This record gives sequence, C-alpha cells and structure tokens, in this order.
Amino acid sequence: MLHVLIIGGGGTGGALAHDLTLRGFRVTLVEQGGLMSGTSGRHHGLLHSGARYALHDVAVARECYRENQILRWLTPQAIEPNDGLFVALGDEDMDHWDRFLRRCRAAGIPVREIGPARALALEPELTRGIKGAVQVPDATMDAWRLPLHFFATAQANGASILTFKRVERIVRRNGCVTGAEVEDLRSGRTRMLSADLVVNAAGPWAGKVAALAGIDVPVRPGPGVMVSVSGRRCNMVINRLHPAGEGDILVPQRNLTIIGTTIWLADDPDQVRHPAGHLEKLKALGARLMPELAGAPVHAVWSASRPLLNEADMGDPMRTSRGFACIDHQERDGLEGMISLIGGKATTLRAMAEEAADMVCRKSGHAAACTTTTTPLLPYRRMMQSAEDWI
Repeated sequence: MLHVLIIGGGGTGGALAHDLTLRGFRVTLVEQGGLMSGTSGRHHGLLHSGARYALHDVAVARECYRENQILRWLTPQAIEPNDGLFVALGDEDMDHWDRFLRRCRAAGIPVREIGPARALALEPELTRGIKGAVQVPDATMDAWRLPLHFFATAQANGASILTFKRVERIVRRNGCVTGAEVEDLRSGRTRMLSADLVVNAAGPWAGKVAALAGIDVPVRPGPGVMVSVSGRRCNMVINRLHPAGEGDILVPQRNLTIIGTTIWLADDPDQVRHPAGHLEKLKALGARLMPELAGAPVHAVWSASRPLLNEADMGDPMRTSRGFACIDHQERDGLEGMISLIGGKATTLRAMAEEAADMVCRKSGHAAACTTTTTPLLPYRRMMQSAEDWI
C-alpha cells in the first residue's frame, strides 16, 4: 500500500487525508500544533455561496457555490443554513446591482431580489435608508467542527493523525523526496517518516515547508483582523453589495457577531504584527451596515493569515484570486515525490483535496476515483486524539 505523508493539519489536510484513505492509500498527517491551530481555526466561519466573488471572479464564485451545496449535505452538524443578504447602502452600491445579479446567475448562484422593507423585516438592526438587498445561500459554519468530520472519518479509515509534530527537514535522495524528519514538540524526540509521496498542505506556511526541500511555491500570507462583539445582531450573514472590501461582512456565530475582515500582506505567518487601528476601522465599517455595532462591547479580536496565491503583481490583496493551485514539483522543479497544495478557502477544502488526490493517483499509477461527494462523514465528535500518538 502506497504511503502518503501530508504536512498540515488544517481543514484542507483533513479533507485530503479523508480522500486518500477512501482511495486506498496509507496516510500519515503531521501538524506542528493542534488540529486547526492555524488559519483553519481562526476564520469568521462564513460558508460562502460564492456571491462575494461574483463581481471579480466568476470561476471561484461557481466553485464556492458547488462546494457550499456539497458541504451542507456532508457536514450538517457543523452548519447553520441561515442564508445571507447582500445589502446596497446607496447609489454607489446600486451601480453594481445589475452586474452582481448577472454574474451570480452566470455562476449558478440562486439570487432573490428583495426590497428595503423586506430586508429590514428580516434583519431589523440594518441601517435605515438602504436601497435594496439580494438574498443568497450563504451559511455559517463552525470553523473547528466542520473539518473534524473529515479528520474523524479519515482516522476511522486508518489515517494516522499526529499533532505537535514539526517538520525539521524534507529528506531528498537522488533528486527524489523520500520523507521528512519530524520533531515531537512535547518530548523533543525526532523521527524519520518515510513516504512514497509528500503533500505540502501547510496553508500560509507552505512556503516554509517548500524551502525545507530547497524549492519555492507562489504563496503569500495575507493576514486579516476580525472582531467579535457581544450579542447576535443578525441571524443571516450580512454582506455589503459592492466589490469585496474590508469590514463588509457580518457573520452571526452563536450569541456573537463577527465583523470581518481587514487584509494586508506579510512575508512570514509566524511574524505577523497587527497594524494599529484595525479594531476601530472594523467597528466603523461594520456600523455602516448596522449602526448599533459602533457601541457594541468587544468580545475578542484576532487575526488569521490567508494563503494567497502570489501573483506577479499582487496589487490590491482583496482582489487577489481565492482560487487554489496543486503543484507537481517533479514537473516544475525536477524534484520527484512532492506536491504542494496552495491557496483556496475553507469553503473549498474538499475540492482542493480532490484535485491533490487526483494528482497523487496520477503520479503513483493508482487508479481510484474520488468518492468524497457521496461518502457520508462520521460525526465530528468521533475524532479522537490519543495522549501519546508518537508511533
């Protein structure tokens, strides 16, 4: 049985472990912290309908909607199917109205135009004087529970999930990656993990992992700050109807409301420092949608680094593609035995895993189709992490 080593214990790594075990591979996954301790556990929990990307990337919008529908079936315990509203605050937003609807429909996203009175009836704390709203199938996800469905199922099917294991070295022999040297951060012990293929699925840390193999990958950390305030101020996800910007998403999570997000570019996800004023900026921008947010008590402030595809000219990072790429390093760098999976979003974790698993199959000559769209997942509570998993 061919052995695949996955580096990265975020949602994408979990989905890939699940996909590969279904296809008959032996899988070991290593994560330098706890599961979802990086970006996967720090986002705002919006299960995108794709509408946020309709104005500037119809392909990503279409992909998000498809995965939205699949995840609703696969992981209902981790999703609140509460829908979303895209709200036009004034004439500037209304200038985008027709194009927004047209491009949503081109991406296959169902949209429903509603008037200001209906929008305010659905969400009474919305600002008065709005010009209109569009209802879309956004939803709220639990950032931890949703990936745990994939981890639990992968583990039950034989995957070895190892946490607090930091990769210190990618092992290369004769131009081929053969595994990794891994340190247990709790005991300080190191171990060589041999593998037929290594998949770098480390999110914004993918560049650091690739550097251990002496190669580069086009990924750039794009940190952003989020703020949660006390009280569930909306029941639907609220978006501003304009090209995606900062502070234009409100996500209800239990009895909190999350205002998201800012964005800037960084070189190292381990050395991120929040620029001054982001809390105040987010509250002010959120208050344009819901005035009561200006005085709402702050519950928490945190950041997450998006794994952005590093384009030649990043320009406005808010417009940088939220698509993903799967790189065969034998084809690109002449280094056999290693794949990197970069970019993407929490909503597209399953699709990312499918593409990487397809590449693993092609490289290994193992013919096995993806079945993750139709295979039920175990409940997230079935994910067990033993006290000593160094085996």
